[in-house]
Amino acid sequence: MRDGTVNERCGLVVLDMAGTTVADGGLVEEAFSAAARELGVEPGSADHAEKLDYVRATMGESKISVFRHLFGDEALAQRANGAFEKAYGKLVEEGRIAPIAGAGEAIEELRGEGRTVVLSTGFARVTQDAILDVLGWRDLVELTLCPADAGGRGRPYPDMVLSAFLRTGAVDDVRRIAVAGDTAYDMLSGVRAGASVVAGVLTGAHDDAALRGAGATHVLGSVAELPAVLRGVGA
Repeated sequence: MRDGTVNERCGLVVLDMAGTTVADGGLVEEAFSAAARELGVEPGSADHAEKLDYVRATMGESKISVFRHLFGDEALAQRANGAFEKAYGKLVEEGRIAPIAGAGEAIEELRGEGRTVVLSTGFARVTQDAILDVLGWRDLVELTLCPADAGGRGRPYPDMVLSAFLRTGAVDDVRRIAVAGDTAYDMLSGVRAGASVVAGVLTGAHDDAALRGAGATHVLGSVAELPAVLRGVGA
């Protein structure tokens, strides 16, 4: 932008967690199956297959919103969400997650350039905190956000990105935000928030076509490439 200094470029970077900065090896599907089983949806059934297809299609969305769609009734949705978060949290505590290669270093590089970095997720706060604790990332970024921190609406709404904008005060214009994620919903939330850089990464749920179709300005092999991309486009 104007004079090319960091202050005039993307000073706020909002990064997704699972699939973008965190490798979880398909734990979302495993935890979903555990939650669905608790509600009487048996693995291998047509009902299970249909629901799992929806989970895959809506990766990145707030998990309670997904369960509201799948089960309709609010009490059932809350029960399913609770079972999902419990199952996923147990898998996290078993050490079934790890940083995406180069993610921690990329975050440190972004911060070293004077950018504020925020980690966001579609999981509940208790699960997000468990991930941060296992990875030792509590002090890695200035702010972490889940849907509850943004009034309850997760992706594809822009609320978490805009909450990062408002709560950090890192930039004075939404066009100075960069968003990165591995799902179409990550892309939509960045576009709807007005971010100038909306980068899709190929380490998670969705492919190049899905990411570009949802508005990605860039598609990267991984988040490790993001610092160089931001410098290269003057963002």
